[in-house]
Amino acid sequence: MSPLPLVHWTESGQPHSAQWRSESAALPPARIQPADDTLSADAAYRLVCEGTHLLWRGDFHNARQLLQALARRIDKKPRKPAATPLDAFNRHRQAQSQRARLLGSLLLPFDADHGVALRRAPDARQACLQAYGPATGPYLASLRELQGIIGAHEWRKKGVPIAALDARIHPHYGVFSPVRGEYVDLVARAPLPGGQPALAYDIGTGTGVLAAVLARRGIERVVATDQDPRALACARDNLARLGVQDRVQVVQADLFPDGRAPLVVCNPPWLPARPSAPVEYAIYDPDSRMLRGFLQGLAAHLAPQGEGWLILSDLAEHLGLRGRDELPALIAQAGLRVAGRLDARPTHPRAADPGDPLHAARAAEITTLWRLAAAG
Repeated sequence: MSPLPLVHWTESGQPHSAQWRSESAALPPARIQPADDTLSADAAYRLVCEGTHLLWRGDFHNARQLLQALARRIDKKPRKPAATPLDAFNRHRQAQSQRARLLGSLLLPFDADHGVALRRAPDARQACLQAYGPATGPYLASLRELQGIIGAHEWRKKGVPIAALDARIHPHYGVFSPVRGEYVDLVARAPLPGGQPALAYDIGTGTGVLAAVLARRGIERVVATDQDPRALACARDNLARLGVQDRVQVVQADLFPDGRAPLVVCNPPWLPARPSAPVEYAIYDPDSRMLRGFLQGLAAHLAPQGEGWLILSDLAEHLGLRGRDELPALIAQAGLRVAGRLDARPTHPRAADPGDPLHAARAAEITTLWRLAAAG
């Protein structure tokens, strides 16, 4: 790993420096001003809008209240109505990016053991160790990022219930959580090719949830691939918890492992757009790289009479990010044909929330399991 960048500031007339951490890949702050409980929310809002980062030295709970006050001021700004779904998507992403930038301006000091030396600060050392690994010295990070780390730590402990497994999946920090169950249910109920294949590949396994479903369905051997070290560790942990680690081999690979299988499954990121942070790669697939790579390589990795299962939402089509004829064209160009499909409607709360900026697209969304076979 490359060394963390340093940030510098002046406090009580003395120069200070520390390492800078940001999982969202935010640039190191150029202007840092110490702040405490005497700073009003209005003054803090003016400062962060001007590009100043606030290094908190007061009570931790007051820092949380200040962050909430900043969020209220940001969210009060009126938004112009969008002309098209694509315009709504672009405006929403722009607003979310600006919101994240401003809220990320409230910083906390961390010790070399990940401790936060502020009044009433929680003990987040274990959560930070899981997210960051060992620290090499004191550092600064945003309060908003710490809240995300603590929330992920709690999800990791509690787990996400998966009906298809009658068990819980425990997502690690930075690994996409299977909170949307429709794509898991599709894999759990789709007819297996050839009745009962002995081997399956799970491409981009993430938490390992689909590999676990395939193993629970009686497939003797599953090879689960991912290129993210966090995902690989997370998948191995979950598969061991579920007792299927002897039937699932977790392999670091960009898409496919070597060889052919009678069943190859892939649930790529659903939106062909550029992530604004590394943690968004589970949602956004720039230029449909993973989707195209899976389709173009699938035929060469399918056993005779095998099937590839592509699980993909049509949210991109409803938002105008992908044309209706684009996916069928990509399938045909890859030498594949559609052997069948299963559809599912969304069940997540935002699909029923008219206040969501993308409500119209979310309400119309369908998630499909495409059963693909070699055209020849």
